Amino acid sequence: MERLHFLYYVLDLAGTFAFAISGATAARKRNLDLFGICALAFTVACGGGIIRDLCIGAIPPAGLTNWQYLAASLFASALTVHFFPLVQRLKRPVLFFDSVGLALFAVTGAEKALHFGHNGQVAVMLGITTAVGGGVIRDVLLNRVPVIMEKEIYASAALLGAVVVVVGNQLPWVTANWAAVTALLLCFTLRILALYFHWNLPTPGSRKTDQDSD
Repeated sequence: MERLHFLYYVLDLAGTFAFAISGATAARKRNLDLFGICALAFTVACGGGIIRDLCIGAIPPAGLTNWQYLAASLFASALTVHFFPLVQRLKRPVLFFDSVGLALFAVTGAEKALHFGHNGQVAVMLGITTAVGGGVIRDVLLNRVPVIMEKEIYASAALLGAVVVVVGNQLPWVTANWAAVTALLLCFTLRILALYFHWNLPTPGSRKTDQDSD
């Protein structure tokens, strides 16, 4: 695997770990066995990155060739299983860790696309794909409606993070590191605030539907 800048490599592993906890927690709540927990954690953690790598021609994908991604997801699974009662005390732990992974992967996805010479539009689209891909796979496997199909501010938060990365890389007075940190904070903060204040995107025709149901 071509090595990215050290910061983005660390962020990619951190995002893998965060999404793996999200996947393992959701699997544990559904009472899956140990193999099911580990398999779902790895799929959630690396699914979006694998899709991204296939799209940009980084073959074979890093999620399948780099043992550190597998190790991070298995370690996150073991921690989740062993400390599940503690994890349960967190308020909506799946959503919290999912938000962490969302922000990290939006940044690393866009940055890797730029690193492979693709333009800003491709970088933004693959930043979003990297960020939401694992969560979509998790929800489909658990027979749930994917979050991005609902009203919640989710993919749009990833969009903001990816755009900041692309714009930051175009500005000569902004370093790539500062652009990454800013994008991380903005994406994560927007997602957390949206969850806390129940911010939703508008649904066309929802008012009419509500009136018809009364």
